[in-house]
Amino acid sequence: MGKSKQTGNHKSDKKKHIAKTWKTKRRTKDLDQIHSDMKPETANKLLHQEVDYDVTGCAQHYCLHCARYFVDMRSMKEHFKSKVHKRRLKELREEPYTQAEAERAAGMGSYIPPKKVEVKTQPVEENMD
Repeated sequence: MGKSKQTGNHKSDKKKHIAKTWKTKRRTKDLDQIHSDMKPETANKLLHQEVDYDVTGCAQHYCLHCARYFVDMRSMKEHFKSKVHKRRLKELREEPYTQAEAERAAGMGSYIPPKKVEVKTQPVEENMD
C-alpha cells in the first residue's frame, strides 16, 4: 500500500476551535450592557441610526431590550408580543450587578437586595412604515 494523500489533516485551522465557534455563534449582549444602552442619550442614538445596508432592515428597526435588528416594522411589533421579548423585559427589571454588591456578598458589608427597575417596551414610531 502507498502513502496516504491526506497528511496532517487533523491539524487544520478550520477545525481547531469548533467548540468555541458554536458557543459564541448566537451570543447576545449581556444584561448590564443593555442597561447601559437603555440610558436616554445612548437609547436615542440606537433607535435613530443612520441607514446601514450591512445590517438587517438597514438598521431602522431595532429592539433596544433584546439588541436585535428587524426587517420591517411588522416583524418588530410581532417580536414585542413574543415570549422571548417578554422574558427579556422581566430579566431587565432587576438592577445590574455592581462591584459594591460583589463586595457585600464577599462579607465586606451587609446584604442589600437588588432594586427593581421599571422597564417598558420601547415606543413604536408608526411613520417609519
